[in-house]
Amino acid sequence: MNKIISILLLFFICSCNSINDKKEEVSIEQATIPVLNIVEANRLAELPLHCMEIEYPNKLNQVIGGDEDLQSPKTLHPAFYGCFDWHSAVHGHWSLVSLLKQFPNLDKAELIKTKLIHNISKENILIEVEYFLEKHNSSYERTYGWAWLLKLAEELHTWNDPIARELENNMQPLTNLIVEKYIEFLPKLNYPIRVGEHPNTAFGLSFAYDYAVVVNNVELKGLIEKRAKDFFNNDKGCPLSWEPSGFDFLSPCLEEAAIMKRILTKEEFKTWLANFLPQLIDKKFQLQTGKVSDRTDGKLVHLDGVNFSRAWSLNTIADELPEYSHLKNIANQHINYSLPNIVGDSYEGGHWLGSFAIYALNTVKND
Repeated sequence: MNKIISILLLFFICSCNSINDKKEEVSIEQATIPVLNIVEANRLAELPLHCMEIEYPNKLNQVIGGDEDLQSPKTLHPAFYGCFDWHSAVHGHWSLVSLLKQFPNLDKAELIKTKLIHNISKENILIEVEYFLEKHNSSYERTYGWAWLLKLAEELHTWNDPIARELENNMQPLTNLIVEKYIEFLPKLNYPIRVGEHPNTAFGLSFAYDYAVVVNNVELKGLIEKRAKDFFNNDKGCPLSWEPSGFDFLSPCLEEAAIMKRILTKEEFKTWLANFLPQLIDKKFQLQTGKVSDRTDGKLVHLDGVNFSRAWSLNTIADELPEYSHLKNIANQHINYSLPNIVGDSYEGGHWLGSFAIYALNTVKND
């Protein structure tokens, strides 16, 4: 009799566990897949269009070497003076190029082209180059702004339009200089920078690597592959649960995984990822979105950025790896949380978040 009771109890416990497992599986919300269509493209285009010629407020991040350096943002940076700071101006221009390339019939396509040609002129770019060559500015925008400049150059290179050739040629002196700066700097960097903001090494390597692959710059591509392996190949157990920090707009763990996905073979990457973020393989893995408490605060609104950058990293990781396809749903959740808030919101987020949204949306695939 006792034996029968024990068997029944064991059966009851197993059944409960099975029911709980099923409930846990069902509880995973399937997010709506966000789509970058012409309506969304027109909406997002308004953000860089609004700010690319707004000179103030402006954060120059400038080292002053003398009275002669006290110039207006537009004088110092005639190509990229708007959108609060240099790097935001650069990726604002990238946003417009990306949207035009995908949607030639944007409502304000001709206005956008006019503004691009006006800002990215040969004369303006040569002044930008001179700024970087000043002795106090050798590390200016390293490496976040550098990365976005190369992403803009990549977007122009892959855009089949006569205006793209003109803009690419105009920008070439600055593009070449940034490539030289990467090649000079990366061998000197003994340790990677693992923060969730601008200096993040993994992010800076990813965008530069994309550029190097597209234009077949063998030297830059090879150097990034070597340094990424030097920095990250032996990393294990990244503390994803510690993220995000209060001001993060990048995920240190996921950005690192994204660069390693780019440079390793598929099998090498799967082995590496199993050691670096073993929890990602679990179909029940979840990652809470970054919560923004005040979108008028220029730092707190960074967490909308972390949602977009997490999304593009998760989609990069999952691409062509079916065992990680569940990560795409988490990416969609992150995009859906922040996307409705960035148009019509305060300038603190509006001057830059559109670029993050567009790049994240560009990584979404309807499988």
